[in-house]
Parts: sequence; C-alpha cells; structure tokens
Amino acid sequence: MSGINICRDFSEGLAALFECRPQGDGEYQRIRTPYLYPDGDNIDVFCKPEGDATLVTDLGETTRWLRMQTAALRRSPKQTALIEDACLTHGVEFYKGMLLARCRPGDDLAAVVCRVAQAALRVSDLWFTFRTRSIESVADEVADFLTERQLPFVRGEKLAGRSGRVWTPDFHVRTARRSSLVYVLSTGSRSAARSVVNQVHTAFFDLNHLAVGPEALRFVSLFDDTVDVWSDEDFRLAEQLSTVARWSRPDEFADLLQAA
Repeated sequence: MSGINICRDFSEGLAALFECRPQGDGEYQRIRTPYLYPDGDNIDVFCKPEGDATLVTDLGETTRWLRMQTAALRRSPKQTALIEDACLTHGVEFYKGMLLARCRPGDDLAAVVCRVAQAALRVSDLWFTFRTRSIESVADEVADFLTERQLPFVRGEKLAGRSGRVWTPDFHVRTARRSSLVYVLSTGSRSAARSVVNQVHTAFFDLNHLAVGPEALRFVSLFDDTVDVWSDEDFRLAEQLSTVARWSRPDEFADLLQAA
C-alpha cells in the first residue's frame, strides 16, 4: 500500500468512527465519538448553534457517569483540581458540571469536538482515583484542603496524655485566633464505626489538659460522612469532648478552624 493510499484510507476511516444525529427535540446534534468511558460506553458530545458560534458540550454526562461509580457524596479537592487541570490542558470550560467549548467562526468544529471528547476521557479516568481511595486516605484529602485554604498545620504530631500514653492526632492546625487538634474519623464499615469514635473519645479525654488555659486547644472530630456508616449516637459521643465537623461540608470545617 502506498503512502497516499494510507493517508486516504485513514481519513475515510476516521470519519466513519464518528456518528452525528439529532438529539431529542432537535435542539442539539449528538456526535457519538470513538472515545470510551472506562466501562466501555461511548463518549457523546452535543452541539448546538449559539449566535455566530457553535456550543460543544458533554451536557454533564461525564460527571454524571462519575457519580454513578461511587457512593461518595462529593469530589475531593484533589479530584476537583484534576478536573480543572484536564479542562485547562484541552482548552475546555467546566461549568455547572458540564465540559464545554465554543466553535467560533474560522474554528475547526472537528477539532473542538475532539477537545471536548478528550477532556471527557481524562475526567472519566478519575474513576481510578475513586477505586484507589484507600491508598490516598481521607487524611490526605484533608491535608490538601488545608494547604489550599492556607491553614498552617503539623501532621502526625506526637502528644503525651495525662496517662503517659502518646497520642497522634491527624492534624495540629494553627490559625490567627486559635489552634486546633483534629482527628479524622473514617471507616467503610458500620460495625467498626463505634470503635473508631471510642478511640478518638479516649484520646481527647487523655489530652484534655491541653484544652484549658489561655492557649487552650480546640478539639475537633472530623467525620468522613461521604459513606453512610455513622449513627446519631456516634455523633453525640464525639460531641461530649470535641466539636464535630463533617467532611461533606468543608467550608464549615474551615470556618470552625478559624473561629475564636
């Protein structure tokens, strides 16, 4: 086969890999691409005219697909950063869960479609970070969050309790108004949840001499509630010696750390 024939066959075959047809009421044209989500489904891209440009978007299908793959209620800060990085790399905007780009006069529509599809492929690969979440622990996600919010912290500091036992809170966070000791409570097992809370409760009881005086430390129990394993009794027990925060509400957690 000659070089000319290779190029011709490639061009003809590449076009055949994409399928375009009206979607629903015809507002959008759906382009089925040869790119695949990790489960083997094709990535679809949708186009519609907007003024003198054409909007190219996945209509939120990629982030919707991601949500179906995990029980977590929210993305971690690192996963959100990876999505933003993928969008920046491919020149795509991330808006209300959608990947989108505009094909303006003079632009190549095929190139814009490929950019959005490639961004969807990159974002869908976050599925692998969900699968390996036990490797990158919730504490790692919290550390990334504290760094992002510019909240200074020491991780894994060893502190002696009144009993002489040495405890290792996950974070010692210092802010302008007050410092806090934070334990992250995380487990995938409902049967193990109470023992996790009991351990943190015992640690704060043994360290309660640090919670008095002019530079008293705030004790914080940060529950990883992205998995529904905690009971009301667990929260009430933690509240006896600490302030309870929920990882599903990171802004409230940050406000708590910065409060007086």
